[in-house]
Amino acid sequence: MTSSPSRSDRLGALPYTRRHTGLLVGSGAGWALDAMDIGLISFVIVVPAQQWGLTTSERSWIVTIGFIGMAVGATLGGRLADRFGRRAVFAATLVVYGLATGASALVGGLALFVVLRFFVGLGPGAELPVASTLVSELSPTRIRGRPVVVLESFWALGWILAAVIGFYVVPRGDDGWRWGPALGLVPAVYAVVVRLGLPESAVWLERRGRHDEAEQVVRGFEDSAGVAPATPMTKGEPAAVAGTRAMVTAPGATATAPGPTAGPGLWSAALRRRTPGIWLVWFGVNFAYYGAFLWIPSLLVARGHDVTTSFGYTLIITLAQLPGYALAAVLVEVWGRRSTLAVFLIGSAIAAWFFGQSDSPTSIIVAGSALSFCNLGAWGALYAITPEIYPTTVRGSGAGAAAGFGRLASIAAPLTVPVLLERGGGDGDVVVFSLFAVAFVVAAAAAFLLPETRGRELPD
Repeated sequence: MTSSPSRSDRLGALPYTRRHTGLLVGSGAGWALDAMDIGLISFVIVVPAQQWGLTTSERSWIVTIGFIGMAVGATLGGRLADRFGRRAVFAATLVVYGLATGASALVGGLALFVVLRFFVGLGPGAELPVASTLVSELSPTRIRGRPVVVLESFWALGWILAAVIGFYVVPRGDDGWRWGPALGLVPAVYAVVVRLGLPESAVWLERRGRHDEAEQVVRGFEDSAGVAPATPMTKGEPAAVAGTRAMVTAPGATATAPGPTAGPGLWSAALRRRTPGIWLVWFGVNFAYYGAFLWIPSLLVARGHDVTTSFGYTLIITLAQLPGYALAAVLVEVWGRRSTLAVFLIGSAIAAWFFGQSDSPTSIIVAGSALSFCNLGAWGALYAITPEIYPTTVRGSGAGAAAGFGRLASIAAPLTVPVLLERGGGDGDVVVFSLFAVAFVVAAAAAFLLPETRGRELPD
């Protein structure tokens, strides 16, 4: 007897449709709003630091506490997504983030601002790996990496929006900086749209024994593509029988739909190579990215540029993120995820070294734009490969754990930069960006511990 195609196979065989676009836009808008808030903090802290008389260490903690929240959120978010579903956790994270960032616009001192920044970090930390997992599980197999990279490109849109707000709004008056966090209330409203409009992961629903709901999700994508369902589902028949695999039952026996099943642990024999590999990549990329981009406006001010000029340079550098994502979206399906990731990481290392040496407006913009281009291309490839290396039962947990480990680097980086700048003296920038270059090289080497996943079905 020939078995019917699984729901995962049916989803993977579909062409790209408007329903996939709706999934991308719905997930990506929340992603962009998170990026906007994280990017804004690099502009926002310049003004209250002057108003409140903050030391360099205190400014570092404003940034760092948000990444502590992101580390906690990423670790817990992945586990919660494997238990309660991708869509529900995605919506909840937006509510937490939106309310906390909106409230931070009203504070008048450091202590409460730092507390709220922790809760702001919880949201994006949990959301980012969950959103990429959801998109990966619902995308066509032959181009699955591309939608995830496109999803990640919404990060650039959010960061560009942050740069625009930083350039045009933050310097305008003593309270100009408050408008940035105030805009964070938008995700709280948007979360309602997300919860009602996005589909849940069909493979997650199936693993939880919710077969009728899984079948509805798959058929929704099949209807969008104009494809007839692989097998009819009769009234009262379990979707596991109709849509997953044909079940052969012995005479007199009762066919039962499988419930949730246990999968391998992240450190099992099957995964013990890829788990440390992906953790190292996430650590290196986070350390270099957040150490560089959250400090670039402040570093430029320290070099003698005024606030408006520094923010203008940062805006130009940020614009280079979009073409980096665009090229990565093409290359992950041509070169593969692993090779694309490694090449962009090496390019990031070279650009970081040159940025540390830059001493003129032209060299700052060229090296900074190259760093922005390569670094964000690497992020796109990283988000594409991360959920693909884990089976469904631990996909959310695996992606969340990798992101959570990476957030440890984003915690350390903002604290490390001022120490290196002080000890490096006049060559502080060179020391800092040389260290970022090393981090990128280590991450590139770790990428080769990962399997190539281009064109492969997601593991069950």
